[in-house]
Amino acid sequence: MAAAFGGLLSLPSWAQHWTPETVAGSPLLSALEESTLADLAETIIPETDIPGAKSLGVPAYIQKIVNDCMDTKAQETLKNGLYTVSDLAQKSSGGKTFSGMDTNQRLNFLNQLNAGADEETKDFFKLVKSLTIRGFTTSEYFQTNINHYQLVPGFYHGCVPVSTGK
Repeated sequence: MAAAFGGLLSLPSWAQHWTPETVAGSPLLSALEESTLADLAETIIPETDIPGAKSLGVPAYIQKIVNDCMDTKAQETLKNGLYTVSDLAQKSSGGKTFSGMDTNQRLNFLNQLNAGADEETKDFFKLVKSLTIRGFTTSEYFQTNINHYQLVPGFYHGCVPVSTGK
């Protein structure tokens, strides 16, 4: 009992050191892989008159979901797929990285990647595409500005008049 109470007393001192960097845990991807993932997400949902996937933090969402909520097979699918994208992009574009391609080249490359015969690559693209869409549609911007989500449902407007008591 005393140990639990002592732990509660020390809670504020160690909880104040929680930051996004310390809570994030071990990174799943390298800086190059993160950049490739961000550009993939931005190619799937580009920035137009509304924010794109990159500016809404979708790549961080994808990484967090895969790292914390999915099994090691999905984590390997993501890492191997990002390596494959980087490798195939350099081979097909004469040495350019995926990030170095323009938008049309990226779209053509992703269409070829999706149409390819390799099941692992298709699984990777399906994973990234679905998580990008989910990350975008669950973002605060989408929910408040496009979906017009309200935390509390609208008012109740009854159809029966109620008289006040006398």
